[in-house]
Amino acid sequence: MASVRKASAWLGLVEDNDERYYDDEYTEGTGAAEQWVTDPRVRVASETAQEQGRRIATISPDSFRDARMIGEHFREGVPVIVNLTSMEPSDAKRVVDFAAGLTFGLRGSIERVATRVFLLTPADTEIVTGEPTGQTGDGFFNQS
Repeated sequence: MASVRKASAWLGLVEDNDERYYDDEYTEGTGAAEQWVTDPRVRVASETAQEQGRRIATISPDSFRDARMIGEHFREGVPVIVNLTSMEPSDAKRVVDFAAGLTFGLRGSIERVATRVFLLTPADTEIVTGEPTGQTGDGFFNQS
């Protein structure tokens, strides 16, 4: 019967009166001495990424007018993930055509990573797949 009571409390159907889950040692408003301190060796990811050129832009355009953002990021040498799942099919086709022309003109590449999701990579970017190099596609148990 206790498990039904716990499930009902978890769903919010009954009031949870089980005090064993609460820590009496915890106090609200701990002093300044116990504030969170960031390790000085840790830097904010966006600053590090920008300094070393390790950025990826993700864009989910609403209409073809948003294609300009794709071009601006790609011209800066930033790989772009374009998510077209929320667009109308006719506008999505126009964006894909734009992206294909953009990658061709700037010697990059375009790759479909999921349904209506594309990765645009500049010419100096290498795409690493999860497949080992030099392995044939004969299957996992091929012992030849």
